[in-house]
Amino acid sequence: MTESIEKKPMAFGFDLDGTITRKEILPLIAREVNLYDEISMLTEATIQGIIPFEKSFRLRCRLLKEVPVSTVSEIVRNVPLDQEVVHFIQKHPHECFVISGNLDVWIAPLIEQLGCRFYTSIAHSEGDTLYGIHTVLNKADAIQDIKQSYERIAVIGEGMNDVAMFELADTRIAYGGIHPPNSMIIQLSDYVVMNGGGLCRLLNTLL
Repeated sequence: MTESIEKKPMAFGFDLDGTITRKEILPLIAREVNLYDEISMLTEATIQGIIPFEKSFRLRCRLLKEVPVSTVSEIVRNVPLDQEVVHFIQKHPHECFVISGNLDVWIAPLIEQLGCRFYTSIAHSEGDTLYGIHTVLNKADAIQDIKQSYERIAVIGEGMNDVAMFELADTRIAYGGIHPPNSMIIQLSDYVVMNGGGLCRLLNTLL
């Protein structure tokens, strides 16, 4: 007879770029190779769902692969964060998960700083060199994994690549702290919040 595992009551799944960070990470990296305008346009088109996330992400990574991993780490270490959201995550590290399509080696400083569990895309890299992408994260897979240990999950995001996790979550929060949320995300959402303080007040009611 198989023993049932007692699940914890509530988990929170956060998108990273534009939800926890106050700037998109890939355009910041792009400044290093004078591709800021191109990467910014691709990023915005991806958020709005004009270009599928995986196709866009692979293209953006191909354009940025010449930037040394250590340079990216320094950029990411200094990216501005929403401190109210950061405080909530650090206060509840066992309930909070960051679900980001970004590469593990690129956002390693944030993984260390936030202290919660991350789901990311996986890089093929060695030392300071990025060779390519091993796996692009499917956010639905992250939600399915979290649901094995938690009764309910609330997700927070704003872009088209968040749709997969919104469709599987119990509570869906469109967040417009940096970008206006994608129209499909708004349609799927139970709540729409436009700043970090309002978001954290809402999250505290869900605990």
